[in-house]
Amino acid sequence: MTRTDKTKTRRPKYEPTDRERLVLDQVENPRYDRQIVNGLDPFIDEGAPADMEGFYTPEELAELRQLRGTERDVEARMPVKITRHYFEMAKVSPALQRLVKASADETANLEGDEDPAGQLNYSPVEGLLHKYEMALLYVISTCSAHCRFCYREELIARKDIERADGTVKKKGLAQLKDVTDYIRAHNAAVETNGGKHPETGRPKLREILLSGGDPMVLPNSKLAGWFTALAEAGAEVIRVGTKELAFHPDRFDDAFMSMLDRFHEVYPDVALRLMVHFNHPDELLLKTSDGDYVRGENGQYKWHPNVRRAVDAVTSRGWICIENQSPIIRGVNDDPGALRILQRTLKAARIENHYFFGGRNIVAYKAFNVPVETAWRILNESQQGLSGVEAHARLTLVHFKGKTEVAAVIDEPIPGLPGAENGVVVFKVLRSPADAGDRGKSAIVGRNPEALWFDDYDDRVIVDEAGLFNFQRPQKVRIPVAREGSTAAGAARRTPAQRHRDEEIHKHRTPTKKPSG
Repeated sequence: MTRTDKTKTRRPKYEPTDRERLVLDQVENPRYDRQIVNGLDPFIDEGAPADMEGFYTPEELAELRQLRGTERDVEARMPVKITRHYFEMAKVSPALQRLVKASADETANLEGDEDPAGQLNYSPVEGLLHKYEMALLYVISTCSAHCRFCYREELIARKDIERADGTVKKKGLAQLKDVTDYIRAHNAAVETNGGKHPETGRPKLREILLSGGDPMVLPNSKLAGWFTALAEAGAEVIRVGTKELAFHPDRFDDAFMSMLDRFHEVYPDVALRLMVHFNHPDELLLKTSDGDYVRGENGQYKWHPNVRRAVDAVTSRGWICIENQSPIIRGVNDDPGALRILQRTLKAARIENHYFFGGRNIVAYKAFNVPVETAWRILNESQQGLSGVEAHARLTLVHFKGKTEVAAVIDEPIPGLPGAENGVVVFKVLRSPADAGDRGKSAIVGRNPEALWFDDYDDRVIVDEAGLFNFQRPQKVRIPVAREGSTAAGAARRTPAQRHRDEEIHKHRTPTKKPSG
């Protein structure tokens, strides 16, 4: 392609306004030394810092080495990455080790969906999801460290995914101009149509979530660029989804807080919310040499100083809210006692407990997910003894049809109700796409104590007002094992097109109801 051709195809650049410049021209971009260990190679080849070399046992490394280059290569599913701060906590915490250490059991069963809940069906612009009344933006494809159960493993690992239109490519990141053009066009259509979009029924797009990856890995100037551009486009609320308070709390330094202060001075009517991801109290609390949490004078738990310093810096600004949300993951936090301490401690620090999630049907989900009914019991038991304000969080599952609460698990049979002989599970739609017309609708299914996902209840639906089961879902995809006679090198050399030709490609079509009769 000639230089002229490149010029013709260059994407239009977003140009900040003078008001945006009042923020952007004052941003500082310090470098952050996270002391990251990237990948398994440093552990296998003894290239990691000396005190980290024992993080994996020789047996664990030997097993992981044998899987390299095969269809069960754990880093092909999710790259390994850890910060120094997180290592210091994880080395004395089996729960945190399970969260970041690669394990051969991850890829023993690769069943799952590379686009859980068909999210790409709701992507009108690359890198933007507009499923509910708000929008989510993929602004980066990495984090300071990587959770093994990550719900965005397809983005982090840069996998090729089949789109709703049949094309196959990696998930792209959001671009400022494309996103702001979409917001303005959507809101203009809403305004001229009496408050609802004429095609989707959605209201004004007023709330935006920056996600990824972790937006806090971006430099301050990039974050400020997103904040100001979204504010100019009409956003009333900007959320940032981050686990950086656990992975590298020193990121929340004076330079970052000064940027937030300046943004608030220039855009005082735009609310900021940090959606943080603390999964276990070991990520924030000090422990004794015996493994007990350190307590203060009044019995309260004592925090890691740098984590608490970062939290206090944010909460001291009354115009920023912090809310926590976490999946319940097998071997990490499937413990009522740990979740009770987590919820109590967060609320005491002015961090709200937002959601707990049942595991999604990501690729290899069976290595991480807790059965739905077990997760409900764990959360319910964890909230025994908590005050009303400490126990706000609910258990939800993300379905194609919307964010769905596991509202109740009833053990006793319900006389006269076919299918309820062993008790029932009640699901309730909390958020539904487009005009939110299914919000509040319910489904009742017979219990299945082993169920990890909605599919496991397909044969025991009793009532399905919400339509959670009565539609054609995308097919599950299983990444095939290497064929007999094929080599690991050959498998590694396959192109994305070849891989997708050989896979059982899952479809992301808009659901249609099953024909009656």
